[in-house]
This record gives sequence, C-alpha cells and structure tokens, in this order.
Amino acid sequence: MDQLTYIVREINSILWGPWCLIPILVGTGIFYTFQLRFVQIRQFGRAFKHVFGALSFHGERAGKHGMTSFQSLATAVAAQVGTGNLAGVATAIAMGGPGAIFWMWLAAFFGMATIFAEAVLGQLYRSHDSEGHIGGGPAYYISKGIGSRSLAVIFSVILIIALGFVGNMVQANSISTAFESAFHIPTWVSGLFIITLAGFIFIGGISRIASFAEKLVPFMASVYVLGSLYIVISCYDAIIPALESIFIGAFDPSAATGGVIGASVKEAIRYGVARGLFSNEAGMGSTPHAHAQARVRHPAEQGLAAIIGLFIDTFVVLTCTAIVILVTGVLDGKTTGIILTQNAFVTGMGDAGPGFVAVCLFFAAFTTIVGWYFFAVQNVKYLFGTKPVNAFSVIVLAFLMMGSFLHVDLVWELADMFNGLMVIPNIIAVVGLFRLVVRAVNDYENKFLKGEKPMFGPSETLTDRFAQLQNAIRRGRRKHQVKE
Repeated sequence: MDQLTYIVREINSILWGPWCLIPILVGTGIFYTFQLRFVQIRQFGRAFKHVFGALSFHGERAGKHGMTSFQSLATAVAAQVGTGNLAGVATAIAMGGPGAIFWMWLAAFFGMATIFAEAVLGQLYRSHDSEGHIGGGPAYYISKGIGSRSLAVIFSVILIIALGFVGNMVQANSISTAFESAFHIPTWVSGLFIITLAGFIFIGGISRIASFAEKLVPFMASVYVLGSLYIVISCYDAIIPALESIFIGAFDPSAATGGVIGASVKEAIRYGVARGLFSNEAGMGSTPHAHAQARVRHPAEQGLAAIIGLFIDTFVVLTCTAIVILVTGVLDGKTTGIILTQNAFVTGMGDAGPGFVAVCLFFAAFTTIVGWYFFAVQNVKYLFGTKPVNAFSVIVLAFLMMGSFLHVDLVWELADMFNGLMVIPNIIAVVGLFRLVVRAVNDYENKFLKGEKPMFGPSETLTDRFAQLQNAIRRGRRKHQVKE
C-alpha cells in the first residue's frame, strides 16, 4: 500500500506540477476572465440577485424536464462543499503553509469565469435521452461542440472513476475518520450508515436528489459558517496575524510559520490550487451536469448561478475553515486532514469541537456523495443508456463502504490524480468553444437584459435554436468559401 501511495504521489507531482494542470487551469480562468470582461465582477450583483432574489427551499418537483435554477445550484454546491472545505483545506495548509490559501483564492477568482463558461456550455448542449429526461455535461459539449466522440467517452470514463468511485471513497473516508475520532464509532458502523442513507437517496432519482440538495445545503452551510464565526470572533486578536500569514506565506512560507511547516512556494501553489480544485471544481467538468438541468430563461443566467456557487464554496465555507485553523494556532507541522480541523475547533469550542466538526463534515461529505453520484450517473447514461444505472448504484455503495477503511493518504492522492485527468478533456472543449460562450454573454447583456428577443431562448427550446444557429454558421462559411 505504501508503494502504491508513493507511485500515485509521484504521478501527482508531475500532473499538479508547475508545468501541467496548474498553468492550464489558472490560464483558462485568466483567459475567460478577459474574454468575458471580468464577468465575475461586472455581473456579481445580478448573479446574487438571481440566486437569492426568489429563494425557495420548496421548489417545484424536479423530473424529466430538469430542475429549478436554485435546485441545480444546490446540487452543484452539494458536490462542491465537501471534505475539501474541511479536511482538504487543512491538508493544504499543513503541506503548503498558510500561503496555500492565497493561491486557493486566486485560482477561485479566475475559476469563477471558467465555471461560468462550463455552466453556459452545459445549458447550450444539453439534450434529451430516449426516455425524455434531460442530459447534459462536458461529454455532450465535447462530442457535439468540438465533434470528438472519443474524447467525450474518455471524459465520461474518467469522471465515473474519479467521482463515482474514488471521489466518493474520499468522502466516506473522511466521515468515518471524523466519527471515530469524535465519537469513537467504528469505521464499519459509519460505513453501513452511509450506504443505507445513500441508497435511499439514490433510489429516489433526480426528484429526491434535488429536494434533498435544496433543503440540506443551505442549512449545512449556515450552521458551519456560524460556528466558525463564533470561534473567529472569540479569537479576534489573532485575525490580523492570520491574514498576514496567508499573504506572507504565499511568497515566503518559512517566514509565515517560523519554519514549522518547511514548505516552499512551489508547494504552497501546488497544494493551494490542487485542494482548491478539489473543493470548487472549476474546470474539472463536474458541476456542468447540475447546471445543465436548470430551467432558466437564458443560459447565461445559470452561468451567473455557477459563479455564486463557487463564491460560497471557496470564499465563504473554505475560508472559514482556514481562518479558524490559523486563529486558533493549532498548526504544528505534524497534524493534517480532518484531525487538524478538529483540533482547531476543540481549541475554539472546547469539548464540543470534535462533535461539531464531525457532524458538519458528515453533512458536507454526504451531500457531495449525492452530488457526485448524480454527475456520474449522467455519464453512465451517456455511455450505456439507462439500463445499467441500478447496477452502477450498487457498485458506488460498495466503494463507499470500502472508502471507510482505506488509508487516507492513498485515497486523497488517488482523488487528486483522477480529478486532474478529468480536467484535460474538459478544458480542451471549454477553451475550444470560447467564442460561443462570449456570444451567449453578449446576447444576454445586449438583448435579453434590454428586453429584446435574444438569440438563445428559454432552455426548453434551446437545443433546437442552437442547432439552427450552428447550421446558419455553417451555411455562412460555405458561402464565404464559394466567393473566395
């Protein structure tokens, strides 16, 4: 097992090194930020109003025609807010120092533009399966947008492994570890409870998943943020030093920790971006599956919802964990993962700390399990149709049980590796289709918001309208070629 962990870690050192995924992801975010003229800043107010202006925790029942915009967002956030926000950020700080948080923030800021583009493309290329249910996600815009069925298949296979199997093992592993540490509950007991509850949600399909997400996600995030704020306010005199350590540590990790961590700038960047991706999933190609389900008036509206989802994940929930760890002074260079987070909450809350973290992590990780299962199912349907879904669900439950027992280092390293492999085919399509995203944004801002008839209409008829647009573009190209 140690040898396998070493091999996977070596692969990740290349994959997540300074010459592979980090510049690709950050570069894509920068590229889209300028192409969309800083849409994450210009339209942030409208995005906030779109999400919370008509907020309801009892939206209409989701079904074959998709979900409400808020249900889609809640499903996406359910997947985003997981162990990466509690255990992952602790690992990033332990391995890369407080400066890793700065690189998380920077990657997330540019990632807002990337995830906006992913959501828009998810809307534009969604379609109906043989039973009339909406399907969408990177596999669809890879195959239809850039015309590569083989690359779409590769993406789907990697996603099923990355999220349906390995990723969900991470979530189950973190839950069982936290409950064993806080309540001395054996890991096998936690595993049985997880698969029982997950099986109940899986059986209910999209309607139960959407209902579960829209109710539990806001409650989960609110409780965790309020608990974190209690600790931060109690340690108010350490807030400024904590923030200083983040900015100093981004460029000089040793100065920020007095040499306790022993991290380099390279490690701060690597762990910050890697754990940031695992948390916010921008560029990874996972959340478009949820955003493709949204019933919206214009595809750009769901892009704005995606921006808010990333903001909540990284700049609210993840930052709460980071600041709590830093203001409580528990960073010792030895402890990592969920144990480090629990130590921080013990310092801030006393004996109630481990239980608080364990319960919050359970809800965060379990909602992620449900979200990732939903994403994986969309790709199972894309590859094989609807028949294998029940068998796939059973396999996922088996992996959840197995994840409760595996060593955390190997599980996290495998998750990083497969998440990284997912990025490559998705980013190829996202960058290759940038002109279409820019056209959709311009259509939204210059026509839709001004009350004029937009080129991209309501999501129910968008597939047909987009096909007409593509045909018009092709006809225009042929006429141009004839004239030449």
